Amino acid sequence: MIDYTKALPEHAVKTIGENDLFLEIFEGDKLTGLTEKKPPLLFVHGAYTGSWMWSKYIPHFIHQGWTCYVMNLRSHYKSRVMDMTKITFEDYLADIHEVITECGEPPILIGFSMGGILSQKLAETVTLAGLVVIDASLSQEVHRLVPYPETDRITPGIIIPAPVRDELTSTDETVEDIAFQRKYLQMESSLAFSKFSVMFGADEGVSIDGGLITCPSLVIKAVSSDEEDLRGKLTAEQLGAEYTGLWNTTHTGLLVGQRYMEAALRIMEWLHGRQCYELTDKLTK
Repeated sequence: MIDYTKALPEHAVKTIGENDLFLEIFEGDKLTGLTEKKPPLLFVHGAYTGSWMWSKYIPHFIHQGWTCYVMNLRSHYKSRVMDMTKITFEDYLADIHEVITECGEPPILIGFSMGGILSQKLAETVTLAGLVVIDASLSQEVHRLVPYPETDRITPGIIIPAPVRDELTSTDETVEDIAFQRKYLQMESSLAFSKFSVMFGADEGVSIDGGLITCPSLVIKAVSSDEEDLRGKLTAEQLGAEYTGLWNTTHTGLLVGQRYMEAALRIMEWLHGRQCYELTDKLTK
């Protein structure tokens, strides 16, 4: 098995706050010719996972000069282990807010899956330099317009066990990619899921007021059907965001699969084109 965390460059690590959140900090390469200081990037993982899930992404952003804060929610990866039956959606919001404070300035928040809906909710009230959501869990408003089938819904127990990954069912992940995830995947909070996920017990999901989100935004969606593409487009419309749907990709494949660079490059393209940030010709060529 290839453990992609082992290929990451040397970097600072620390634990912060009363819940000992494990935070990895990668300093961006020093580049000349920048016309404006870059804000930090803050990466927020999804359910069952942790900062390890971003291992393929981080080197590319470092090489482009971005300083990357890669966090772990409470009781995830190397954060202090806690009682997962008591952790709530609001607890996770508080964790991200704590790391934003640690950044020392408004970051560009990049959230995947559960981290995507958490990031959207936080963006209603927190000043951010930008917002990127990758295959985010659906808001209440988008789900009402294009609901998931009732037959696909699951009634969770007191915790949600780690998902079983079968390499034969993924179109864009290798056996090695699946094995990497199997090594680290963990159980997840049922209380959190029952707040935001209609697929796992929520009545309606989390409402997002896009009118309160004023920072530049980008939505990336793994697309396998017209319905999924529409959900992505409606999420972008709700946030006033740019939209990219990547057809024939999978949810986790966007981060660790064989086509992960398509999503990473789209984010870098968007970062370079933001109105509040400019690059010199040297960097954009």
